[in-house]
Amino acid sequence: MSVLIVTGTDTEVGKTVVTAAIAAIAVEHGHRVAVVKAAQTGVRDGEPGDVDVVTSLAGEVTVRELRRYPDPLAPDTAARRSGIEHVTPAEVAEAATDLNTSHDLVLVEGAGGLLVRLDDKGGSLADVAWSLGAPVVIVARAGLGTLNATALTAEVATRRGLNVAGVVIGSWPAEPALAEICNLTDLPVVAGAPVLGLLDEGIGELAPGAFLAAAERGLSPWFGGRFDPELFAAGLPDSGLGSPL
Repeated sequence: MSVLIVTGTDTEVGKTVVTAAIAAIAVEHGHRVAVVKAAQTGVRDGEPGDVDVVTSLAGEVTVRELRRYPDPLAPDTAARRSGIEHVTPAEVAEAATDLNTSHDLVLVEGAGGLLVRLDDKGGSLADVAWSLGAPVVIVARAGLGTLNATALTAEVATRRGLNVAGVVIGSWPAEPALAEICNLTDLPVVAGAPVLGLLDEGIGELAPGAFLAAAERGLSPWFGGRFDPELFAAGLPDSGLGSPL
């Protein structure tokens, strides 16, 4: 892969930390990595945004934030309220394509979920993924509610002809309850794609070296990590549903 789309089932599910984790592993392996943030909302000029989080955790990464809106709203709505120009799927795809000529891996992080409107024409991250022909990684919650949200995201992606590479749980609790344990079994079923990792809650607060180690533990070999879902599930309390995954 050279371009990868990182989307979420919702906002605040851990997309930026997952993006940083993928980038950190790729940088550690000697790859040239770029991250495109299509639209940053809820952050004013001069304040740190998601791309700053990525560089603080992943190190030598090229970042490009295409548009910034002060209101914490969907990009289309935030653009209308601010009077700042919309960002379009074509612009996002063009930025990714340009960076792809000089980098080994380009990560495109969306805002919110796959169908969140970027512009007043209804363009979304799904359109970006389709135009680039890039695989999609869905970042999901661990607990209750995640199955429906993940199923909806995966279904619309598939209907639009996108390739869902897998699901990453953006924040795995230190003491998972029954719902989280059972969801490890059910997420790949509802998504029609494997669980490609889970990141421990709070790893975004770690120093870069510790963050890299946690990323390698939490992401699968598909990203260059060591996460094995079957071995991980075997170490969890018995859910009563048999062997997960």
